[in-house]
Amino acid sequence: MPIDRNRIVGPEETQPIEIQQSQPAVLPNGCRHDDRKLDQIRPIFCRAGAISQAAGSAYIEMANTKIICAVYGPREPANKQEFNIKDSQEKEYSQIVLQALEPVIRIDKYPKSQIDIFISVLQNDGSVLAGAITAASIAMADSGIEMFDVAVGCCLRRIGNMSLIDPTNLEEEGHLNNKNEDDVVVNANITVALLPSLNQVSALIMNGELDADSTQKITTDCLEGCIRIYPAVKECLTKRLQEKASRN
Repeated sequence: MPIDRNRIVGPEETQPIEIQQSQPAVLPNGCRHDDRKLDQIRPIFCRAGAISQAAGSAYIEMANTKIICAVYGPREPANKQEFNIKDSQEKEYSQIVLQALEPVIRIDKYPKSQIDIFISVLQNDGSVLAGAITAASIAMADSGIEMFDVAVGCCLRRIGNMSLIDPTNLEEEGHLNNKNEDDVVVNANITVALLPSLNQVSALIMNGELDADSTQKITTDCLEGCIRIYPAVKECLTKRLQEKASRN
């Protein structure tokens, strides 16, 4: 029998395709998969001055989501771009962080200057973008850069008519539903950056399809989440100021 040399030879051993089944977003006891209520934010730990070599730095921990940020500058702008971000998601997130932080800085105080912000996600268990915005804002405040306010980020996951504040990675990326069925319902993600003292929103990013009423509702819920996170940020910066004052 002649051999078809144009045919692509497949592997000797094959396995059937497994279709991932959706699972309920809320367990029968009314809690989420990490035993939180729908409107419950994970415990937050913030620390400013985590990197001694940087002008300002911050470490933030939201359960299993861990982010560290370092700020250098202000300094004279470089003649060329020193770092090339190739990953599309990293590039998108860096632009969103820039959008959230630009209204915070007193740019008039730093003409023709460059401020470098380096954010590293040590562990990702959801709400990374919101945590990065908060960590970068704390690091800038720690560096002594003059700011109008701090930016506090919060994320919310909408699954059907159910809102999950501060979602985990499973809730953000997993196949979840709000019914006892296998069909995945329409869902959306929203991330908001709030300037608490000025009561202004510096960034709002939403992915998904929602009607106007649902969009307004989840935006309000996300802003309330930012307000609930703000005391932890304020306490972190106050403690950092006390540490600096005790050294002088």
